[in-house]
Amino acid sequence: MVAPTPNPTRPLEGVRVLELGQLIAGPFAACLLAYFGAEVIKIEPPGAGDPLRVWRVLDEGTSLWWRSLGRNKKCVTLNLYTEQGRHLARQLADRVDILIENFRPGTLEKWGLGPEELKRTNPGLIYTRISGYGQTGPYASRPGFASVCEGLGGFRYINGFPGEAPVRPNLSLGDTLAGLHAVIGILLAYIQRAKPTAGTGQVVDVAIYEAVFSVLEAVVPEYDGAGVIREPSGSTLTGIVPTNTYRCRDGKYVIIGGNGDSIFQRLMHAAGRPDLATDTRLAHNAGRVQHEREIDAAISAWTAAQDASVILQHLEDVSVPAGPIYNVVDMMQDPHFQARGLFQEVEVNGKPLKIPAIPPFLQETPGGTTWPGPAVGAHNREVFGDLLGLSEAELTTLQQDGVL
Repeated sequence: MVAPTPNPTRPLEGVRVLELGQLIAGPFAACLLAYFGAEVIKIEPPGAGDPLRVWRVLDEGTSLWWRSLGRNKKCVTLNLYTEQGRHLARQLADRVDILIENFRPGTLEKWGLGPEELKRTNPGLIYTRISGYGQTGPYASRPGFASVCEGLGGFRYINGFPGEAPVRPNLSLGDTLAGLHAVIGILLAYIQRAKPTAGTGQVVDVAIYEAVFSVLEAVVPEYDGAGVIREPSGSTLTGIVPTNTYRCRDGKYVIIGGNGDSIFQRLMHAAGRPDLATDTRLAHNAGRVQHEREIDAAISAWTAAQDASVILQHLEDVSVPAGPIYNVVDMMQDPHFQARGLFQEVEVNGKPLKIPAIPPFLQETPGGTTWPGPAVGAHNREVFGDLLGLSEAELTTLQQDGVL
């Protein structure tokens, strides 16, 4: 199992969260809160539970991803299509600080579980909603998967090579960004609720396409102020030179960021091109942008003649930012990843399993993994019995009726 942390206190201990989400965005937000000490009660439909439990690579019928995303959560089953199930959900909502849901807008209102209904009995509730397009506006009712929202949010347009189809990273990036924005919103609302003049909760409205939109840096002001539309630029970064990915003699790639003025000079000397290091045309970034092809050709010729390890050592020696492109094997073998504690070991079905730690690392009150994603309904008796006070007979009846 996970080794106990020296200081078991975590910053969100005493905070209780009800998770109604499925798959990625909502559950990722709740996972972060649970990692830092919140008591997260995750509601799943009876039977198979959250669909993510059987996504991607499985071990004994359960997703290995689930063991990471479901960590530290108390998993209960509840059929929200039944009135009894919704009644129990309302009781749980009365006993939590935060609710996280990522249903299509209007679904929970239809079930009598919307924020206006729940705040009547729990005015301090921080009601967090994650959807594709937000709770308002003409697109609100559309189904919003991360893949589609990454396109609408502007990310896919600039991600790829000119003249080719936009590229999707092999990750659900939009969901993860939405989950991070949800956590930021939750913590802001929690701080606000604690103020003497407040004392009440509020709705946190997170849209996946807006979470993507928020990382577009200068795209909007560059267009509005100068009429410039940022286009895809492959492995480079528009307007900053040199920063690119270069192939080495052994077929490996290295990333080199030599875009500072003095860094560029050191890079060119290391590459055997002192003429470019002292070229007045290239002394500042604006000039280097104009001569990007010439600079990249010089760097590419240098890297193509040597192995990646040699290139990286040269650049480390002269303090030029550079690094390899890692896959998961490289990361797990890297001493820096190990020294930073980026892998935590849990036990699943009697076997050890490494899952990623979750930054940031807090020196005094660190987060941690207490248990991996549990079985469907593993905490039914604890939550419905201990927290809501249902008897064993009542739990049995609810299970027989398909409510649990």
